[in-house]
Amino acid sequence: MPESREFKPLKELGEIPLGGNSVLKFYVDEFKGHTYGSIRTFISGETYSGPTKAGVTLNGRILNETIPVVEKLPPEPASAEDVELARWPKKMGVELVARIAHFKDDVGLDLREWVDEADYKGWSKKGVRIPYKDLPKALAFLRAMKPLVVKS
Repeated sequence: MPESREFKPLKELGEIPLGGNSVLKFYVDEFKGHTYGSIRTFISGETYSGPTKAGVTLNGRILNETIPVVEKLPPEPASAEDVELARWPKKMGVELVARIAHFKDDVGLDLREWVDEADYKGWSKKGVRIPYKDLPKALAFLRAMKPLVVKS
């Protein structure tokens, strides 16, 4: 049987409403026989409903290292400035960066890919912002993901 080239959703863990017609979904999926934790923005509209390109996948190592970073965050942001918390290599030239980010009147935990390649250096569109007020809920979803993704 040929290997699937598509992500195959295995288990949905929960979602956080983002306002309007958008939600941030936390789920586990499989790609080429490997299990990943995923966080992705989904929209529901008149012409399209489903996933957007805004999202991240977390392998077992990155998920395992992300949870303690989120656990250490205070109930309120400690600074009015953007603060980088951690970086994890994903593949050559791509890192996943966790940071507290401020945008207009909104503050959240940004999980976004940083690209450092010959033709481009900077933030990619692959990422999500979890509203700061929803971090306890997000942490619960990440913890629920862990036994499904992280191999003992």
